[in-house]
Amino acid sequence: MKAVRLTLICHALTQAQKTGRLHRADDAILPLTQEPDAIVPGVQMLTAPERRACETAAWWSGPVQIEPALADCDLGRWQGLPLKQLQTEQPQALAQWLQDPASAVHGGESFARVCQRVAAWLAAFDTPGEWLAVTHPMVMRAVLVEVLGCPMQASQRVDVPPLSRLELSFTGQWRLRLG
Repeated sequence: MKAVRLTLICHALTQAQKTGRLHRADDAILPLTQEPDAIVPGVQMLTAPERRACETAAWWSGPVQIEPALADCDLGRWQGLPLKQLQTEQPQALAQWLQDPASAVHGGESFARVCQRVAAWLAAFDTPGEWLAVTHPMVMRAVLVEVLGCPMQASQRVDVPPLSRLELSFTGQWRLRLG
């Protein structure tokens, strides 16, 4: 069995992140302040379908494949809302969503559902080689939950800043690679 190396990269900074607003699918990234690391020739690229992920993936030349399983959490009617507004107008609903991974009080997708989607994708991902996948903080937290087998609530203790990387390898089972 040939090894799979998968590096997940969080999309670049958006205005929504900078101002404390929940994301929208069409959020753009802010201008690049540093050059991205070069990727090794032969690395295959995947990206989530949202604009911010596609724009981040475009920093590297070469073909990029859209992977729907890497999509961000659907926040339903909360898309684009400022966190301060939710804290003021819907504090109990926000607290429920943050504390209960199965909650989808916003009418979108729960974190538990994101975890299921990501787990299914990882279980089916078996193409050997080096892969780079641009995605979102919540998806990267879901990957950690799956690979480490930790409780979903533990994901709330993980910060995923823009352009951060999560390296995995697969030789029969997924493993976290520290570097």
